[in-house]
Amino acid sequence: MKKCGKSRLLAGSMWIVGFIIWTILIQTIDVQPVGQKGTNIGFATWNIWFHRLTGVHMMLYTITDWLGLVPLAVCMVFGGIGLHQVIKRKSLFKVDADLVWLGIYYVVVIWGYLLFEMIPVNYRPILIDGRLEASYPSSTTLLVLSVMLTLVFQVRHRLKNVFVCKIVLIVSVLFTMFMVMGRLICGVHWFTDIVGAAMISTGLFCIYKGVALRCWVKERVSLN
Repeated sequence: MKKCGKSRLLAGSMWIVGFIIWTILIQTIDVQPVGQKGTNIGFATWNIWFHRLTGVHMMLYTITDWLGLVPLAVCMVFGGIGLHQVIKRKSLFKVDADLVWLGIYYVVVIWGYLLFEMIPVNYRPILIDGRLEASYPSSTTLLVLSVMLTLVFQVRHRLKNVFVCKIVLIVSVLFTMFMVMGRLICGVHWFTDIVGAAMISTGLFCIYKGVALRCWVKERVSLN
């Protein structure tokens, strides 16, 4: 498990580096002023083709926007588990280490969510309420992937009921697929925005998983 933890940390770091390279490429390759109000878009030929292929579906956009609250609810659930352990064990330092790191991970994800909203790499292919909005990476995709992957990971570790575990896993996977595909085809993001979100989410999750696995190794060693 220790070696697996190291490999996950390495894989996560590579995904983050890949995301940085991808971001640079978006700002340098096939950049054209074809966005709303003449804004520049990287990989313009591909992005425009894909956007015309899918069209714009505002109902799907609204649904996925509201369902973006689900990952926040998941964060609150795990926050509640951590708080319960603090109260029961009467010390923050006795909370499961993987839960402490999960809280830090969620803070990083939400911080990234807000940061990319404030620092636009490019803008949406359509105006939202008449305004330009940041589009890269897709913040909803970032939030959903980053959080739902940890839900699946933690459920496998903590739930003893096999049937309930399978139900949660199936629902989580279907929800995640619906959200990612929904943001991809609803027409409010460029194709490259979704790819960027998937890359950074995968990287962050791999790093968290690597840290959590190492925490579990230390716990086993201490128990022995």
